[in-house]
Amino acid sequence: MSGIVTAVSRGAEHSFSKPNEPFIRLLAGLGVEGDAHLGATVKHRSRVRADPTQPNLRQVHLIHAELHDELRAAGFHVSAGDMGENVTTRGIDLLALPAGARLRLGDAAVVEVTGLRNPCAQIDRFQPGLMAAVLGRDAEGNLVRKAGIMAVVLTGGEVRPGDAIRVELLPEPHCPLDVV
Repeated sequence: MSGIVTAVSRGAEHSFSKPNEPFIRLLAGLGVEGDAHLGATVKHRSRVRADPTQPNLRQVHLIHAELHDELRAAGFHVSAGDMGENVTTRGIDLLALPAGARLRLGDAAVVEVTGLRNPCAQIDRFQPGLMAAVLGRDAEGNLVRKAGIMAVVLTGGEVRPGDAIRVELLPEPHCPLDVV
């Protein structure tokens, strides 16, 4: 399984959207250099309030560009970085990856998938109705979260639009993604 990086984004402030950059630098065990969520322990405000010593399983946020396509077709105005992601991808079904899958981004960087992003109320403040658009139901009626996945950085390196993404799966059995 392979894909491509279509955009990279980072934001030094805790804001909903992140501006696109020509490249981002991933730092092993920490996340995206210069991003508000950089660190070995949690940086998401609500998680810091609950327990600031928790490990940061949300160092890098990835969203598939196919979601942006779907949202635009539904009438939303969404581009790379708008929903707070650091890496926008194309060609990989991110939501179908198992926990522990590794993504090689470009020449050097490697991230390990930790789980699903759980969209919060801020998403409707960005654009009314967007929360419902990034949530769905599968054939059995289970909630499907489509707002991307989270990862930790195993190996640092620079990541740029146009970089290849290679997926490496751990030996079976695979565990489906859960919210982190």
